[in-house]
Amino acid sequence: MIGLGFMHGVCVGAGLPSCSRQPKLVARVRIKCSTKVEVSSCRQQLLENVDKELIKGDERAALVLVKDLQGNPNWLRCFGAARQVPQRLYTLDELKLNGIETASLLSPVDTTLGSIERNLLIASILGAFAAWNVLGISQQQIFYISLGLLFLWTFDLVSFGGGLGSLVVDTIGHNFSQKYHNRVIQHEAGHFLIAYLLGILPKGYSVSSLDALKKEGSLNIQAGTAFVDFEFVEEVNAGKVSATTLNKFSCIALAGVCTEYLIYGFAEGGLDDIRKLDSLLNGLGFTQKKADSQVRWSVLNTVLLLRRHEVARAKLAEAMSAGRSVGSCIDVIENSIDVSDL
Repeated sequence: MIGLGFMHGVCVGAGLPSCSRQPKLVARVRIKCSTKVEVSSCRQQLLENVDKELIKGDERAALVLVKDLQGNPNWLRCFGAARQVPQRLYTLDELKLNGIETASLLSPVDTTLGSIERNLLIASILGAFAAWNVLGISQQQIFYISLGLLFLWTFDLVSFGGGLGSLVVDTIGHNFSQKYHNRVIQHEAGHFLIAYLLGILPKGYSVSSLDALKKEGSLNIQAGTAFVDFEFVEEVNAGKVSATTLNKFSCIALAGVCTEYLIYGFAEGGLDDIRKLDSLLNGLGFTQKKADSQVRWSVLNTVLLLRRHEVARAKLAEAMSAGRSVGSCIDVIENSIDVSDL
């Protein structure tokens, strides 16, 4: 297991021999990866190692591998290299001048899933009447069937937090609504891209409840992107979250809704992200004015980053839709962003 001491002791590159000092590793990388093709190949080897550490569950080792070559022009130029707007109190008018209507962004309503739930309810009622008339099922039998379904719904709500119901509705949404399917993928691509640009390493993602069930084996986990966030968790547990850390995670939390807003003009998903951010700010003792300031800056910063790197986000969404690994997705980002745009 590679611990934090790795940064000051043995350093392991992407399939390269170990060395005692980082400068020797960088020099060796420059010699072996002199052309664009060689640089890409070396980076892919590094990211394969990152994937291996993430699969093993060694998040610290994966993060050290990435940070060890962070900012190197021949390796990971984009990790934590985002150019951000100055942090201050921005008014709603200033956000509007930048083409941001917060009412369409911060009040997401998932009309697609809501429509599916209503249609399922209507279908079940019509099915009950059809069974009553065609199959000759008695009212008493229908009552017992309804009672059984109610029991299953309650059991799911208590035991899985509604995960089974969410799995059914989400799966129907992905299979019968291409817009919903695309929106979820773009939403998660926004989270992934902003996290990487701000220096937070994604460790995994899922683009549907069924995908999450296959990867995590739990009904309580829905589509989403997970991050190597032990540093953030340690600060939260200590009750001392730094401004830098809070800024990063505020932007990451809002990246999904910001992505949907930029593509569709409004956000449908991400209500839970907003609630979690509100809960965090409340837990840190933020006043309403201070919380509003934090959210407005985060929205502006995130929207401008997503606009600047629209091509990278689109290509990343394609990679995530294809189920590519975290390392492969990072490689897509690195190949899609010109250093002059950072």
